[in-house]
Amino acid sequence: MTDSNAPRIGLIVPPATGEVPFEGPALYGSRIAFHARGLGLGSVTPAGYDEVIESVVGHARALAEQDMRAISLMGTSLSFYRGAGFTRELRERMREATGLPCTTMSHAVINGLAATGVRRVAVATSYIDDVNERLAAYLRDEGLEVTAVEGLGISGVQAMGQVKSDTLVDLCLRVHAAAPDSEGILLSCGGLRTLEVTLQVERRLGVPLISSSPAGFWDVVRLSGLDPRSPGHGRLLHVQ
Repeated sequence: MTDSNAPRIGLIVPPATGEVPFEGPALYGSRIAFHARGLGLGSVTPAGYDEVIESVVGHARALAEQDMRAISLMGTSLSFYRGAGFTRELRERMREATGLPCTTMSHAVINGLAATGVRRVAVATSYIDDVNERLAAYLRDEGLEVTAVEGLGISGVQAMGQVKSDTLVDLCLRVHAAAPDSEGILLSCGGLRTLEVTLQVERRLGVPLISSSPAGFWDVVRLSGLDPRSPGHGRLLHVQ
């Protein structure tokens, strides 16, 4: 049960149900109250993103009316698919509309990679090839060296959360094996359930694994001025 006096953080999430992703309560327990609004994303494709992207600012404005400390768009591909310039512009539009600190999951993974010292990154995703190509371009525009990319080819929103941990571990091991000089791994897609995966991969490979949803929570909690650490959930969650 969340403390009624806990600081409130707003989330804009892809599924129409508007549920808070489980990682938030798992990482921070009752000390932070997360509140979410759903976009109703139909598919994890550029066509699907186009249908909802212009509603993001309105959702941010509605969350701001509920006394939030900060707001995040918790969708990685949704925020990077039009390129780094658009991602920065979208964040600024959210800030201007709400008067609050705002971020996106794409900013979160960039910040997470920087916080763990990763510049050469191997990329594992749930995405189709088109989205993978856009992600690689986005990362390069942000100054990162993309050493390898492999996706699972999934476009269904609900299907993301059904991918087994073993599948994700194997995917991460493959992309690292393809580029063993990588300094870390990005596991991209906020719909993937990755808390267990992170520890397994980091222990086996000895490099940081930055995954979308945990990084998204770490980033927005830090942005709100609160302590983002949650020990026992991978290297990034030890960084203040």
